[in-house]
Amino acid sequence: MDMTIQNNASALRAFSNQMQVSANNVANALSDEFKADRAYNVEGENGQVQTSISETQASAPMVDDPLKTDGSLKALSNTDIAEEMIVQIQAQNGFDANAKMIQAYDETTGTLLDTIG
Repeated sequence: MDMTIQNNASALRAFSNQMQVSANNVANALSDEFKADRAYNVEGENGQVQTSISETQASAPMVDDPLKTDGSLKALSNTDIAEEMIVQIQAQNGFDANAKMIQAYDETTGTLLDTIG
């Protein structure tokens, strides 16, 4: 397999990881004290794409705790659904672009092989 195609395949995995992290954030958006993660795709060795995951440090909204009578507060999730939608659209576009590169390579190779023999 060509190095460029390997890079595209690693990018497909990285965008898939990014989508999974965002989907987990959305699934836990209503969980009290949940801290959202953020996946960053970075260039690794030989142009491969790797995913780096870290917890976001954004503060969560504080609300009255209805289970306590002392007026104490509890933290909600710090997940921003609008931000997650943007992340998912970007990940989908990146995935689609790399899939099209692999498809074009496959079609070109097929055409070349048909021409040769």
